[in-house]
Amino acid sequence: MLNQAQLIGRVGKDPEVRRTQAGDAIANISVATTQKWKDKGGQQQEHTEWHRVSYFGRVAEVVEKYVSKGSLLYVEGELHTRKWQGADGKDNYTTEIKGSELKLLGNKSESNGATVKPLNTVGNGVE
Repeated sequence: MLNQAQLIGRVGKDPEVRRTQAGDAIANISVATTQKWKDKGGQQQEHTEWHRVSYFGRVAEVVEKYVSKGSLLYVEGELHTRKWQGADGKDNYTTEIKGSELKLLGNKSESNGATVKPLNTVGNGVE
């Protein structure tokens, strides 16, 4: 079975990074992807989708050091749904990407609308 997500988008806010008791890093980011099109009337339309992405270990450390709000990223990983019970006793669910690959494509000030070449690739212990 295949469970793979690939995105290119911008980070919406600075990463949230925490450490496990063993000292391993866990980084959570929110990545926006935007589709633009013209409707039948010729009006420009736009839809932005937000994606939660979690990285662990070495890749999370790279996120902590190099990723910030506005960074342009290539993200790859698998979809993962978590379930938890809220204070009201109801079940809650969230679907996120458990990141395995990361390419730093640049930040907002570097791209200026131009094509940006990959600066760095991190994932699965390969750099």
